[in-house]
Amino acid sequence: MPTKPFRPVLSPLMIEDHVRAALAEDLGRAGDITTYATIAPDKTAIAAMNSRENGVVAGLELARAAFRLLDPTVRFEALVADGDTVVPGQPIARVSGAARSVLSGERVALNFLMHLCGVATYTGQFAAEIAHTHARVTCTRKTLPGLRALEKYAVRLGGGSNHRYGLDDAILIKDNHIAVAGGVTAAIEAARAYAGHLVKIEVEVDSLDQMREALPARPDVILLDNMGPDLLAEAVEINRTHAGLTPADYAFAQGRIQLEASGNVNLKTIKAIAEAGVDYISTSKITMAAPTLDIGLDIEIR
Repeated sequence: MPTKPFRPVLSPLMIEDHVRAALAEDLGRAGDITTYATIAPDKTAIAAMNSRENGVVAGLELARAAFRLLDPTVRFEALVADGDTVVPGQPIARVSGAARSVLSGERVALNFLMHLCGVATYTGQFAAEIAHTHARVTCTRKTLPGLRALEKYAVRLGGGSNHRYGLDDAILIKDNHIAVAGGVTAAIEAARAYAGHLVKIEVEVDSLDQMREALPARPDVILLDNMGPDLLAEAVEINRTHAGLTPADYAFAQGRIQLEASGNVNLKTIKAIAEAGVDYISTSKITMAAPTLDIGLDIEIR
């Protein structure tokens, strides 16, 4: 059985870059003129970030940075950790300090937290549907521009896995590449000749005949595009037979070609897809269609 992974981490430099950009967008040229006009400089505030739904926490350090970059004297106390589950009414964090700083940082902090908690929570729902199988749900490159690394971080906190981060960290040969290259085998062989020894090669196929052509070329992963559970199960059996493995040894065998399914993946279909025996199920829904987690900031002005 695979080892349980450590929780993912975000680079502090990445956090600061994202939060600085978000604060600059929100504060504009004149700053928070509503707060400056209505709140005296000497007022202090204590605020609680409370979850209003069941969910998985992600993005606490971005929320912390939103207040810290505005005012280093603001205190941010996390009451849970990224990856923890929360219930309605549960406090996630407490914020205290100058009222102007708390109010001005509130929206940026909540925007990051609500979105990333939403991605983690939605991913967790997909992961729960297939927890009885060896398959993993994985994200894609379909992410909000500028937020890919953050969303992929949240996916992992929700129990999913990460696909490639961009066009530069893995080779994924798609149907158009195959058409121009002159076939599945030609595309894989060209990719292997070009790639460094640490770069994985994946090829997308849309038929079992294309899969059979790909197997002797030994890509690391074969992506089975828009195949139903019956075809997927047949593909798994073809892969098992090609590798010379018994059904009992197949799932966790080292060195065999991995199979990924994509297309028509949602909370209603993912269980049957996983039960077909594939290793990964990729979907853009966990990043592009994830609803935000409802989190409120309840504040007391002093």
